[in-house]
Amino acid sequence: MPFLFLIIGFMFLIKGADIFVEGAASIAKKFHVPPMVIGLTIVAMGTSAPEAAVSVGSSLAGQNDMSIANVVGSNFFNILIVLGVSSIIAKLPVQEDTIKKDTPFLILVSLLLVFLGFNLNLGRIDGLILLIVFALFLINTVKSGLRSSNNDSIDNNGETAVAIDTSIEESFSMPKTILVCAFGIIGIVLGGDIVVNSATTIATSFGMSENLVGLTIVAVGTSLPEFVTSIVAIKKGETEIAIGNVIGSNLFNILLVLGLAAVINPITMSTLALIDVIFMTIITVLLYLFMKKNNSLVKKQGVVLVILYIAYMIFTIIR
Repeated sequence: MPFLFLIIGFMFLIKGADIFVEGAASIAKKFHVPPMVIGLTIVAMGTSAPEAAVSVGSSLAGQNDMSIANVVGSNFFNILIVLGVSSIIAKLPVQEDTIKKDTPFLILVSLLLVFLGFNLNLGRIDGLILLIVFALFLINTVKSGLRSSNNDSIDNNGETAVAIDTSIEESFSMPKTILVCAFGIIGIVLGGDIVVNSATTIATSFGMSENLVGLTIVAVGTSLPEFVTSIVAIKKGETEIAIGNVIGSNLFNILLVLGLAAVINPITMSTLALIDVIFMTIITVLLYLFMKKNNSLVKKQGVVLVILYIAYMIFTIIR
């Protein structure tokens, strides 16, 4: 029976992601907001919902290992598999702001988590710090996106420029857009929840530890929305949404998900968990270097990322 639910969960995820990308792209066109901003905010929030549900729930239940492992494992998967596989499928151009601002900020946030967790504990004050940084990030992202949108809408003569891409199907009406996004998010969250529950049941039946389940099965399950959404976005030509989705989701996982979990119930970290956080920071730096090299992510780099994920998962299982 768990295997049947696993398949049903995948179906909800795939369809939900497809619907949600349509709605998010429609919002971007309707308000002339850059797709990268949509990916960093709305899409990232929707696809990070399963991580939030699992980590907050684990925190409430006192399962500290699951709270940390879920976030760290999800961030591993997002960078190494989601962006790795995506760049193997198609070359991913990276915007200048992503290289100069968004990815360096993700590195700083990862270093902040290492610093806060160096004493092997994330207290309520630590969680509050993460939430404050998240609020500042969200406000700054929206403001810069709107400012960029306003600048792009005015041409050199001061006349309003036409911002409609005639090659794209006309966007939905506002009520339909909201409805589409809502159904997409429901599908993503419901599908992710079904996949996680059924996969965890299957895994624990084989005697896997809570930390291992969090880093592998649960992390992969909660990251499936990011994976499916990014692949669907690439097929629709929305590569900026794919990249923004991953960067935004990783930021949300650290700042919002762990911030909320720590405020609700202080988290005690194991030494292994701290090592995982440090490695997460290292691969984030590697992602930045890859992006900066060619202003894009290409197939060779994608292969390296996927190999790193496989190698680290093998290390995680045997350690």
